[in-house]
Amino acid sequence: MSRKITKNTLSFILLTALIGFSQMGIAQERGAYNYSREYIWGISKNTNSGLIAGLAGKFSRTIGDNKFQSFGLEIVNVKHPKELRRVSRISGNTFLLGKTNYLFSIRPQYGREWVVFKKAPQQGVQVNAILAGGPTIGILMPYYIQFAENNNRVTTVPYDPETHRNSSSIVGSGPFLRGIGESKIRPGLNIKASLAFEFGTFKNDVTGFEAGFQLEGFTEEIEIVGGPGANNRQIFPSAFIMLFYGGRK
Repeated sequence: MSRKITKNTLSFILLTALIGFSQMGIAQERGAYNYSREYIWGISKNTNSGLIAGLAGKFSRTIGDNKFQSFGLEIVNVKHPKELRRVSRISGNTFLLGKTNYLFSIRPQYGREWVVFKKAPQQGVQVNAILAGGPTIGILMPYYIQFAENNNRVTTVPYDPETHRNSSSIVGSGPFLRGIGESKIRPGLNIKASLAFEFGTFKNDVTGFEAGFQLEGFTEEIEIVGGPGANNRQIFPSAFIMLFYGGRK
């Protein structure tokens, strides 16, 4: 008997919840702000980056009820967990111990977005589910250091952990773009799944954040850190968050 009461009670709760959600959806639709285009840009951070990973921009347009297609571009700096920032004993400048290359990922992306919850014109939060992916253009640029030779002459050279084992002779990092002419292209693919939480006081404004997971793979192993036990990878999974701002109409 108690089991029957429990089942009946559960059925009543589920039915009430469904009716409540349907009424909430109807109320939202009545007061919702409909738009057909959205433009956003933002800054991102992920588990393969420093404080700021890079920049992103995206254009979305409607293709159905609460459904959008998007075209985006991300440019990020991918780091290795074994990069260690050190202070030179000679100059007090910093350098990255073990780092041999910068990896910059340029990610054109095509995606689909689904509105899970739509906010009213001047209040509330909108939640979008996002699935996107595309090719990756990886730019591998040599990391330069300033190194003091035995005759105390300082030279700017690509960092080689095997050749420059004596880290006490490293004066600091070389010019950031010194190795741009020696960069190599590494093609790959990327895919991400995320949720975007959009806020905004005015109906044409978009402010919020996107959080999710991304998987990026290249056609070969990418050397970011050199030396034994570097554990360089070909596949780069990461969790990310992006703060964005934009407009819609």
